Amino acid sequence: MTEKPKLSNRFEQALVYAAKVHENQVRKGSDIPYLSHLLSVAALVLEDGGDEDEAIAGLLHDAVEERGSLEIREAILVQFGERVACIVDACTESCTIPKPPWRDRKLRYIEQMRHASPSVLRVSMADKLHNARSILADRDREGEAVWDKFKGGKAGTLWFYRSLLEIYRLGGSNFLLSEIDRTVDRLENFK
Repeated sequence: MTEKPKLSNRFEQALVYAAKVHENQVRKGSDIPYLSHLLSVAALVLEDGGDEDEAIAGLLHDAVEERGSLEIREAILVQFGERVACIVDACTESCTIPKPPWRDRKLRYIEQMRHASPSVLRVSMADKLHNARSILADRDREGEAVWDKFKGGKAGTLWFYRSLLEIYRLGGSNFLLSEIDRTVDRLENFK
């Protein structure tokens, strides 16, 4: 008996779309292509048992926020369907440029996660895990100066991650949750 492939050509189309939306964009404070983050989030979603829609949302989770465009949100809806668009919506802190103040965005995102579906939580956890791992890697190279590139600084960033961890724990324990918890512990306990 042959198993149905987990990913179809929709995933490939989403990958191409994400590459176009984030073309020439790099990760904060680096020259690393932004696409690397999106690939990592999609991979973590799949490793956690996520389905194709969740993996596609992982690829597209920052498209609306980073480009501040409701046209992009509409294109995601048309090309990838309502479920993907809804996951992306729930993972979007803001869809305007300039973005609202940092703390206001974070509080809004935390509140969104309190009411999020398991699919949204999976994509959010994959996103935050990859971000935390990236901060940890940068911190190991740069030391405490890594926090200077974040609007919330060390205290605000760690507050945000700990607030999200409280919400994520309500959904039970899984691979992503334990990895975020371990990574945030390492960020807090730098010697």
